[in-house]
Amino acid sequence: MRQDASSVTVRQNRTARIVKENTVSALKYLRLPHPIPIASLMVLSIALSACSKPAEKTEDIRPVRAMVLASSDVDVNAEFSGEVRARVESRLGFRVGGKIVSRKVDVGTLVKHGQVLMELDPQDLRLAQAQALAGLRAAETSRDLASAELKRYQELRAKNFVSQAVLDAKDSAFKAAQANVDSANAAYRGQTNQAGYASLVSDIDGVVTAVDAEVGQVVAPGTPVVRVAKAGDKEIVIGLPEDKVETLRRVPDVQVRLWADPGKAVAGKIREISPVADPSTRTYTVKVAIPDSLTEAKLGMTAVVQFASKTPVPQIKVPLTALFYEKAATSVWVVENGAVKLVPVAIGGVAGNELVLTKGVAAGQTVVTAGVNLLKPGQKVKILGSDLPAKPARPLGASAALGNGEAAI
Repeated sequence: MRQDASSVTVRQNRTARIVKENTVSALKYLRLPHPIPIASLMVLSIALSACSKPAEKTEDIRPVRAMVLASSDVDVNAEFSGEVRARVESRLGFRVGGKIVSRKVDVGTLVKHGQVLMELDPQDLRLAQAQALAGLRAAETSRDLASAELKRYQELRAKNFVSQAVLDAKDSAFKAAQANVDSANAAYRGQTNQAGYASLVSDIDGVVTAVDAEVGQVVAPGTPVVRVAKAGDKEIVIGLPEDKVETLRRVPDVQVRLWADPGKAVAGKIREISPVADPSTRTYTVKVAIPDSLTEAKLGMTAVVQFASKTPVPQIKVPLTALFYEKAATSVWVVENGAVKLVPVAIGGVAGNELVLTKGVAAGQTVVTAGVNLLKPGQKVKILGSDLPAKPARPLGASAALGNGEAAI
């Protein structure tokens, strides 16, 4: 026993000496401001050796986004804001060019049919009218002279004093003179109309919505100078994104509400859908007609158009990102008790940006919607943004009847 104890003592002394030598040799290259006792170095080496134990493994909990499935018969429920406009809005302009000398209306003025809106300087038009009148008078004088000569030559021909050829020449001269009179008369009437075009009149009953020219401005023929909205029919103009046009085109239930009176809703009707997208907004312009009973609707007001439709039976919809494809099978990750499991599903169709599921899941279940490709069966997950409780539910397609008014789809 004494020999064994002495052997142990020798081994301990040898180990202490080796540790001491290794520690001193490792630290002799350090430049310390003060010398460190050997005992302190021994304690430090023992502490460092204790810290080299392997770290404990932590459970892998992956964060995901999820949603609670709901069964609903609402197929489409979308709202778009728009502007109240007149169904007919005319951009009026002068039919002749000239300088504007008078403006009779302002924005918001109620106008009647035939009311003067603006006037041009008529001096040049009146001079042209006088020139056309003078041309008409000259043509009439030539015609009267040709008529008198034709009458005299007809009398001479009756007495056989002139040949038939001379009479035919006089008859042709008279007809040419009459044609000149007709031409000059048409030119005079046209120039008279031109002089009348110096006054711009409204061709409808309505309200002035914009004035695009002022007194002193020289305008070309046809340049819009005044906009007049026809009184009566109004409509709501909205813009639909390209992925909603075909879906909302078939919606029969369209409701319109004014932002000034949101509590009152009236039925609207889609009157027109533009076949071409707006180049700036990339949306399709849609015009929704409103009834005359909505008298509160004033031009330029903000309105909300709501599209709503229902399906014959309730449906469960999920985003495309919730689907997981593996071995030609479509599945979703269902969260239960903080872990996920893979559940095969059947797709019944597309509803906008979502897919309709017809089998495999039920309302009330929690389904992962983001991060599906990084999961494995039984993996623990943490739902981002909410602490949704896992709720097991009866899968679709079960033979038992659903309770609490739920219906399988």
